[in-house]
Amino acid sequence: MPKAQETAVYTHGHHESVLRSHTWRTAENSATYLLGSLKPHMKILDIGCGPGTITADLAERVPDGHVTGVDHAPGILEQARATAAGRGLTNVDFAVADVHALDYPDDTFCVVHAHQVLQHVGDPVQALREMRRVTKPGGFVAVRDADYAAMTWHPVVPGLAEWLDLYERVARANGGEPDAGRRLKAWALAAGLTDITATSSTWTFATPEERAWWSGLWADRTLASSYAERATQGGHATEEGLRAVSAAWREWGRREDGWFAVLHGEILCRKEV
Repeated sequence: MPKAQETAVYTHGHHESVLRSHTWRTAENSATYLLGSLKPHMKILDIGCGPGTITADLAERVPDGHVTGVDHAPGILEQARATAAGRGLTNVDFAVADVHALDYPDDTFCVVHAHQVLQHVGDPVQALREMRRVTKPGGFVAVRDADYAAMTWHPVVPGLAEWLDLYERVARANGGEPDAGRRLKAWALAAGLTDITATSSTWTFATPEERAWWSGLWADRTLASSYAERATQGGHATEEGLRAVSAAWREWGRREDGWFAVLHGEILCRKEV
């Protein structure tokens, strides 16, 4: 089994404001690029499953198959198990895993999927090598990641540019790459994958409800999550500065003309037969 690489610190942590976002994610809003390739019998590995909402969606789409959700943080897996149990799913299980050194034999899964994972790991190329290794010939490696520098919004509210700069500095200090979306194809090629379909898609928040939700979770995350602790403890921001960024998010959320788009890069890679 390959030796595990040092994993980057997960910037967000699992504060309620983070899980508010993670539990909103579905296969439809976060993995559409993959869904057309799924077959009922498939065996899927969902890496970085978090609270398990996407994992459960995938399990419903492979009723004759099985989904294993794995995460580096043991604590979140109880919520993932509760998500699956609440939906009556019996073809899903969960385990702790390090994507740099997966504890599965070669050629085990029909699909190996990771959503918003590679931006947080210490060695994304090694992670993709491992994902490729445990994928069956003819199977798929499917990855989707946001690209923070490509996020865009209106209107220009003082403080949001500072938020983006701060987040990127904190994420990189933690060993991650916040602009992962644009790098996925390059990382896949470096990992030895060859049959790569590279696409992109967005989340857009523009209605009053969407603005309130998106601005609220980031306003709260800026003050109360692991990200906030790492920002201050790492010397990247003061508590006063974080309060100003949080207030900027609240102000943007109140703007009737507010609009925010999150660009994601996607790769669907078929393993050679």
